[in-house]
Amino acid sequence: MRWRVGSLSSLLLSSSSSSLKTSAVNQGAHRRELFEVFSTEVMELAKDKSSKVKPPFIAFVLGGPGSGKGTQCTKIVETFGFKHLSAGDLLRREISSNSKHGTMILNTIREGKIVPSAVTVKLIQKEIESNEGHKFLIDGFPRTEENRVAFEKIIGTEPNIVLFFDCPEDEMVRRVLSRNQGRVDDNVETVKKRLKVFAGLNLPVIKYYSERGKLHKIDGVGTTDEIFERVRPVFALYEEAIK
Repeated sequence: MRWRVGSLSSLLLSSSSSSLKTSAVNQGAHRRELFEVFSTEVMELAKDKSSKVKPPFIAFVLGGPGSGKGTQCTKIVETFGFKHLSAGDLLRREISSNSKHGTMILNTIREGKIVPSAVTVKLIQKEIESNEGHKFLIDGFPRTEENRVAFEKIIGTEPNIVLFFDCPEDEMVRRVLSRNQGRVDDNVETVKKRLKVFAGLNLPVIKYYSERGKLHKIDGVGTTDEIFERVRPVFALYEEAIK
C-alpha cells in the first residue's frame, strides 16, 4: 500500500527594513513565551505517564480540503479504537477554556500571527500524555515542514504511519462547494486557492514521509465505504501494534 506522491503535484504553489527586524524580534520573544508556558505542565504529565505499557502508536492523516479525511477519521476511530486529535480543535478548545494559555493563543491569532508550531505540538503532547490509550490519529497535522520538525523534536519520535487521501482537484472543489455550510469563502476561486496553499505547504511533508517508507496513499474517490475498504488493509498491517 505504499505509494509515491501523485496527482496533486501539479498544484505546487509557484512561488529589510529596521521596523521589520524589530517586529521579528518581538514576535520571536512572544513565541518563546507562548511555548514556555506549556513546558512545565507537559513535563509533569510525562512523568505521570512514563509507566505506560505500550509506546504511543501515531498515525498522521493528511489530505486537501474536500479529500474526505475527516469522514475517514471517524470510521478509523469507530473501527480501530484510535483517539482522534485535531490540531485546530485543540487550539480552539484551549482558547475557549479561558486559561492563561488559551488567552495567549487567542492574542497571537488576533495580532495576525501564526501560533508557533511548538505550541501546537505541546497541546498534542499533552493529550497523548494524559490519555490512557496508546493509539492516536492526528488529523491535518503536520501542515508544513516546520510543523513536522517541531513534532519530531518535541515528541521525540516519527509517526508510525502517514495516510494521504489523494483526490483530484475538481472532486475536492465539488465536495467543498456541496457542503453548503454558508461560508463566504466556499466558492470555486477561493477553494482552488486553498488547494494551492495546501499543495505548496503540505506536499513537501508528504514527499518526506514517502521517502521514509511511511506513506500510504489512499485513493480518495468513491463512496465512504469504498474508500474505507482501502484504508482498512493499512491498519491490518499493524494489527499487533494497535491491539
